[in-house]
Amino acid sequence: MTQYLTFILDEEHYGIAISNVIEIVGMQKITQMPQQPDYVNGVINLRGRIIPTIDVRTRFNKEKAEYDERTCIIVVDVQETMVGFIVDRVDEVLTIQDENISEPPRFNQDFKGRYVKGIAKVEDIIIMLLESERLLLEKELKEASSLKNEQAIV
Repeated sequence: MTQYLTFILDEEHYGIAISNVIEIVGMQKITQMPQQPDYVNGVINLRGRIIPTIDVRTRFNKEKAEYDERTCIIVVDVQETMVGFIVDRVDEVLTIQDENISEPPRFNQDFKGRYVKGIAKVEDIIIMLLESERLLLEKELKEASSLKNEQAIV
């Protein structure tokens, strides 16, 4: 039994273990960084800490959508580095029993499939449970880690 923060992307449900979530914040001013992958939006200044942001929609090769009042940033701890995941909207915190989680199909090891650690069924909703560390490649994680102790320039 584990608690997951669930969120919505393009009407699909996803979840991240609540133990990895630091906080949820509304959209912030994002400062672009040159020569980054298209899903790395840039960095935000969250109370003096520089946090890189990943647009999860773009990371999953979904069509871009305009940010609105429900768009938010889930700040997570990825290997002791704070990273912000931009999602369409946060749904709720759910406790999911282990017996309600299935292994993801192994026949498709595409880019999106490698992030999924399990598939949960809660009532009539299917939730893709994500491994937050896998949303970043090792190289990107090292780059993000180099920002974690820097202070924002005001």
